[in-house]
Amino acid sequence: MRGVFSKEEKSFIDQEIFDRLLAWLNPDRNLAACKYEEIRTRLINIFAHRGCFVAEELADETIDRVCRKVREIDENYVGDPALYFYGVARNIFLEYVKKKPDLLHLPPPDPPEEKELKHNCLERCLSNLDSESHNLISQYFEGEKKSKINHRKKLAEELGIAVTTLRMRAHRIKTILQECVTGCLKHDKPN
Repeated sequence: MRGVFSKEEKSFIDQEIFDRLLAWLNPDRNLAACKYEEIRTRLINIFAHRGCFVAEELADETIDRVCRKVREIDENYVGDPALYFYGVARNIFLEYVKKKPDLLHLPPPDPPEEKELKHNCLERCLSNLDSESHNLISQYFEGEKKSKINHRKKLAEELGIAVTTLRMRAHRIKTILQECVTGCLKHDKPN
């Protein structure tokens, strides 16, 4: 949630918690995965229609927060779990609106030499990944809008995994890359 929520508000969601979330959505894993994708798509649409230019990040933050609460709510919650997501999304939208003025004052773009340094660091970090992770993350971000979504579905099918599993793998790789690039920039940045 770059620029929207602080790092303290984020936490890593492990596979066990994610599996529990899916089980809460539906005991049938395939139906749960479909329900998850429907909820995520709906959340993105809700945020986008409210004028949020970081709709996907806000949807992911909503899902992360629900994941952190799933142990407390899954056994006693009555009704459609999607409604719980939408309630959390409402709160996240209110937080976003409070922080939005800060987002309107964007910093000036990086100077060309810093942009080149970032690019070089990203290339170095990508080369440090094993070939499977490098290929997955490269393919994951191919395309735009609908073609990106279709490409991700096709990629998941080729790998024999659910789209939600693909998303989790890409998230883990992206986290590794972000940490690597940050470290590289601190190390290589001229004073």
